[in-house]
Amino acid sequence: MLQDIADKKNVEIVEVGPRDGLQNEKNVLALQDKVKLIDSLIKAGIKQIEATSFVHPKWVPQLADASELMENIRNIKGRDGVRVSVLIPNQKGFSRAMDVGVEEICLFVSASESHNQENVNMTPEDSINNFKDIIKTARSNNIRVRNIIVCAFACPFEGKVDPEAVLELANKLQELGTNEVILADTIGHANPKQVFDLFNMMQKNIEGINLSAHFHDTMGMGLANVVAALEAGIYKFDASIGGLGGCPYAPGASGNIATEELVNMLHTMGFETGIDLDRILEAVDMLEGFIGRSVQTHLKTFRATCSR
Repeated sequence: MLQDIADKKNVEIVEVGPRDGLQNEKNVLALQDKVKLIDSLIKAGIKQIEATSFVHPKWVPQLADASELMENIRNIKGRDGVRVSVLIPNQKGFSRAMDVGVEEICLFVSASESHNQENVNMTPEDSINNFKDIIKTARSNNIRVRNIIVCAFACPFEGKVDPEAVLELANKLQELGTNEVILADTIGHANPKQVFDLFNMMQKNIEGINLSAHFHDTMGMGLANVVAALEAGIYKFDASIGGLGGCPYAPGASGNIATEELVNMLHTMGFETGIDLDRILEAVDMLEGFIGRSVQTHLKTFRATCSR
């Protein structure tokens, strides 16, 4: 229960907006606008950023400038101490990422066979097999590896996902030597009890596993699911500035939980994130100018109302 986490004060937040958020936007941001956005996130105190993906530009044109972006991020002042990761779809994408000296990669596999086939045209078992050489090479080059299990709670094609399938995938990833396993509620259909039960089961059955969570807010339960994960002993969460995001291959998936709302909730609960909420909100304002539309998060609406 919540009283059991009272002594744990620090919560880590991974900002995934520059990748997971922008990949779903109709407008393709200019390279320099992406750099400015990432710079503002760093100035706000974000220490972990998923910046882009080395996927083929044909499938995600919004991220076609991945190599150039990574080169530009190196020149951002205050970049030291900030871990920047990239999403890797396959061996070719990994080779491109290696060419620009990435320090952390994120690999993805779905707990649902139907979704994995739709997403990458292979079974989850095939995806795991393809990770072997990538993880081995990454570890030998001091590149940290995050593995995200997408559709860990529900699938747009199959409905509720069997927790045992998630456990089996996580076990295999742990055996391959991944540094971290992320359980993602890709379509935002998980509920707090389901979240608590799955994370609790994972920690009881896989020794020494490093777990984190990635929630979407489709059903309005994103932050409630964060609290449930906290109760299960999870203290690291992905979030997206402005609540941007979604999955092109997951019908019905809405945006991620908003970074600013997650930070606000955690701070009011007494947790520390190292993130300046006012600066994050300034970054949201900047983001709106870049994407050409306003973002409607509860916190932004509340502040606008109070300022009248």
